[in-house]
Amino acid sequence: MNEKKIKSNNENLLLVKRIGLIGLTNFLLSFSGIILLPILTKTLSIEEYGYWVQIGVTVGIVTVLAMLGLPFTLVRFLAPLHKKEEILEIFYSIYVIQILISILVSSIFFIFSKEIASILFEGNSLIVEIMALIVFFECCSSFLIGYLRAREQIKKYSILNLIKTILQITLISYLVLSGKGIIGAEIGLLCSSVSVFLVLNYIIISEIGVKIPRFKNIKEYLNFGIPTIPGNLSNWIVNASDRYVINYYLGPASVGYYSPGYSLGSILDMFSFPLNFILPATLSRYYDNNNIDEVKNILSNSLKYYLLIAVPSFFGISLLSKSLLTTLTTPEIASRGYLVTPFVALSSLFLGIYTILQKIVVLEKKTSIGAKIWLISALINIALNVVLIPSFGIISAAFTTLLAFTVSLILILRSTRSFKIYVDYRSVLKIIVSSLIMSVILVLNNPSTLIEIFFTIIICAIAYFIVLHIFKTFEYEETIIKKKLAIIKKKL
Repeated sequence: MNEKKIKSNNENLLLVKRIGLIGLTNFLLSFSGIILLPILTKTLSIEEYGYWVQIGVTVGIVTVLAMLGLPFTLVRFLAPLHKKEEILEIFYSIYVIQILISILVSSIFFIFSKEIASILFEGNSLIVEIMALIVFFECCSSFLIGYLRAREQIKKYSILNLIKTILQITLISYLVLSGKGIIGAEIGLLCSSVSVFLVLNYIIISEIGVKIPRFKNIKEYLNFGIPTIPGNLSNWIVNASDRYVINYYLGPASVGYYSPGYSLGSILDMFSFPLNFILPATLSRYYDNNNIDEVKNILSNSLKYYLLIAVPSFFGISLLSKSLLTTLTTPEIASRGYLVTPFVALSSLFLGIYTILQKIVVLEKKTSIGAKIWLISALINIALNVVLIPSFGIISAAFTTLLAFTVSLILILRSTRSFKIYVDYRSVLKIIVSSLIMSVILVLNNPSTLIEIFFTIIICAIAYFIVLHIFKTFEYEETIIKKKLAIIKKKL
């Protein structure tokens, strides 16, 4: 019994380390957008910046459709396996399909480049042709990253992501500042995607070799992956379709005003990303071994520690949005877009909670539930956007985003109520109260420059954790740490 407990504790510690590593990596990656934001908004015209946003949104939706849910399928089925032959068969069976689908989708983009350009980019077909190449490499790279997730090779993933981000920042900044405009920015994006694709192939082939697949059980893999497409598509509609609606009714300049505030609010996504990246493989292993208690324990702790970071971040980003946007972009963008940030930040907070709970339906292989939830939310989102944006402008798009994520959270709570996980409501209340006290300090300081904002964030973070300690929010965790320290002292 003790051996099992020690093994469980060691595995939990390893899980925490992996989540921490991904969290740190994602934290650093989130600054890539902040670094590029002033370069793009102050060098490109507001219309060109609007095109840049449309490129990102379009690549996102096309990639979601072209992947057929296959990266997620790979994680779910590959994670529990240890025999090399089985790993090779599953990996290459799915990879070949992914490559063929990606080629097909990219070819369609090339063929209809003029038509797509006339709708989104005022006839600039070169943007669409470059984007077609980006779509191919992004689809394949996303699938290959699924292998690293399934094998829990977190260090490799983290290093690779950092290299990709540094390449993106360097190439895009150089080309844009050299006067190459939106095409230069897009070429920088393409070069970084190609580099990551080549490195990923080298890593995986070096590790497992190459095999011609027999496509065994391919029907089962497709049956698991394809039902996730409507959910992923609907998720994209909730996350990004508002830019298309804004572009249609208000023009690319309004997309340029809207996007920086949206991006700032979306920074909270970096806290849920590590959980979404790590948990599927770990939980699948426990669930398939019928260790349901450990699954519930991991989900419960994930929710608690996610809220610990995400709740104060929501308050902080919301209150600092105008100051940050004024510093990072232009006064015009800041004055028009800062109210977007609080709505999007709260949406991201709700998405993080949804992400944790959604793992339950994935473990039970009920992927259609997620698809239905996002379909309902997407219909609400796009209908309200079409009705409200022409009359109320970009702020209504942020409001409908929040409404859609709220609906998604309510529906996943209802769908997973039979799989009960422990929620420490007292700790949640203490986290909220501590965040409110921190917010008072933030408002009183009212920073305006980057240096002032930086030091205010540090002061507020210290104050937040002091209040949490006073409230004894982590009394149980502190007791465990004290016991471990006492054991170490005895050994010494």
